[in-house]
Amino acid sequence: MSDNTAAKRPAGKCPMDFNFFDEETLNCPYDFYKTLQEQAPVYNLPDTNIYMVTRHADVKQLLKDTETYSNNFTELLKGPVPDEAVTAIYAKAWQPVDTMITADPPRHRAYRTLVNKVFSAKRVNEMEDYMTAIVHELIDNIIDKGECDFVREFTTPLPVYVIADQLGVPRKDLEAFKRWSDSFARRLSQLATPEEEIEDAENIVEFQFYFADMIAKRREEPKDDMISDLVSTTISDPDSGETRPLNMEELQSILQQFLVAGNETTTSAITGGMVSLIQNPEQLKALQDDPSKIANAVEEILRMESPSAGIWRVVKKDSEIHGVKVPKDSLLMLRYHAANRDQELFDTPDSIDIDRDNAGDHIAFGQGIHFCPGAMLARKEMNVAFEALLSRLTNFAINEDKSELEYWPNIVLRGLKGLHLTFDKRD
Repeated sequence: MSDNTAAKRPAGKCPMDFNFFDEETLNCPYDFYKTLQEQAPVYNLPDTNIYMVTRHADVKQLLKDTETYSNNFTELLKGPVPDEAVTAIYAKAWQPVDTMITADPPRHRAYRTLVNKVFSAKRVNEMEDYMTAIVHELIDNIIDKGECDFVREFTTPLPVYVIADQLGVPRKDLEAFKRWSDSFARRLSQLATPEEEIEDAENIVEFQFYFADMIAKRREEPKDDMISDLVSTTISDPDSGETRPLNMEELQSILQQFLVAGNETTTSAITGGMVSLIQNPEQLKALQDDPSKIANAVEEILRMESPSAGIWRVVKKDSEIHGVKVPKDSLLMLRYHAANRDQELFDTPDSIDIDRDNAGDHIAFGQGIHFCPGAMLARKEMNVAFEALLSRLTNFAINEDKSELEYWPNIVLRGLKGLHLTFDKRD
């Protein structure tokens, strides 16, 4: 997971020695990534129509070619053969439409312009004091115990509180809010069991009806929250060009993306970053001694952890990448996580270096027109979190008896299952 694990790479392997879908490979993929970057930078995963791209320069370039490599992977989420029981559950609510992450130009532009207004720099900067108050409240709850379940008591509630508050979700409903988010994340994984697919469908439908009710209330009585912003604004219809309000399907799609992007990735980045710092105590000490390094350290953590591990693209026409023929209707897996550890761009890529001068060259938030609109919010949360944690606590250690230092099996998202810490108050 960090440089301690990645340093144990066996030599002399070839791509066929790995199964990308095995939990063992997903948990520690660095040897696989390095092998692909050196031997097969465009690799057809055996017995699939999936082509994985792992080099930083290639991923960055392909992200910009939306005509050949489409973002419209909505059908992929349904699986190759949709289960009848799962389909019946989804049929009870609103059906998916392509708005941001699964939309191509020019359709994408109408929604992205709207969302950029919701996540404006002014709005995010004005949230800093509010975020700081949340972070200190969470630390107050654990500081006297000298230990905590870091994921449950800190890295999960922080982004959940922030995005839920911005959406106008009452704190009493946050347990359900997190459950819905987990189901969306697991659906993206493409690795859910049949039983989990049914559970996820029920949770997602429950989410839709909850927010349909909230949307109706905000139309009647707007408040100072993101949902009020979304229901009160208009867009230029991507098909007709006419100006109109967002319909329910569009609102549901955008809110679903806010839900996952607004908390799952930030939780994973802060958690993974803390592990890397603890495992490299000289880096942690340097950061505590000089908090001005935190902003660059956040970029380095985003590079190393890459909580959005990769993104799908649907191939719209026959193409060729590095001499590899990629047929129409194939799938590309653009692997951010591998690209951000590309030794052609980053020296000692598996080691955390809070002073790395090109840490900001990572593509953890994507690139081009689909660059994550919540990137500014995530960076702000991470900076505020690490500034408070490192100023108030010290002597961090991982309680390995209680910690699951393994990652959830998920192709698209990457996050640790659990982390328990011990610490002291800092004078």
